[in-house]
Amino acid sequence: MGAAARFARISGMSTLPTNGSVLPITRWGEDVMHRLNKPVTEFGDELHRLVADMVATMNAAEGVGLAANQVGVDLQLFVFDCPDKDGNRVQGVVCNPVIELPEGKDRQLDEGEEGCLSLPGAFTKCARPDWARVTGVDENGEPVSYEGSGLLARCLQHETDHTQGTVFGDRLSRKYRKRLFAEAEELAPDYPADWPVSPVLNQEEHTDEGLNA
Repeated sequence: MGAAARFARISGMSTLPTNGSVLPITRWGEDVMHRLNKPVTEFGDELHRLVADMVATMNAAEGVGLAANQVGVDLQLFVFDCPDKDGNRVQGVVCNPVIELPEGKDRQLDEGEEGCLSLPGAFTKCARPDWARVTGVDENGEPVSYEGSGLLARCLQHETDHTQGTVFGDRLSRKYRKRLFAEAEELAPDYPADWPVSPVLNQEEHTDEGLNA
């Protein structure tokens, strides 16, 4: 999570649930991370508990977004708490997300740094459109829509990708993917298998370089 994201997380009141439990984060390579997840069809207490646990896990991992499959749950669902281009804090819960991206002359790419909590510690450049809109429903089944540019646009795309079974490494060239995995392998000993239930080791050696979700 970058400095702008950290500032956003401590400014303003959160509207996300605060009563969840921290769960271990599922890593790349697990089947649920690499296939289309199931749509959310039930909006009761079980889903509300899952959302609360996802928020607690995202915060413990110092991320700006987290999808359900990142805690091993096969559902098209993500939570996020991320600043937009102007530093405004935007947060929400999205079930069954549908992404809208600019096309033609309106399509401008941002080659910012990106990381994933399911491949902890590693970052690399990943080109994405600099604006995005996501529509769906919240944990109560009510329609929601979020849009923005900057880090928020990247976050909305990254999390929607997760619900479709795509990790951001799938969008990289072979060269950048190789570098990403090399960095992740080097840092792997610092991340316990149940992280962030157990904290990262050598915390002072880890710096946030871009989107971490």
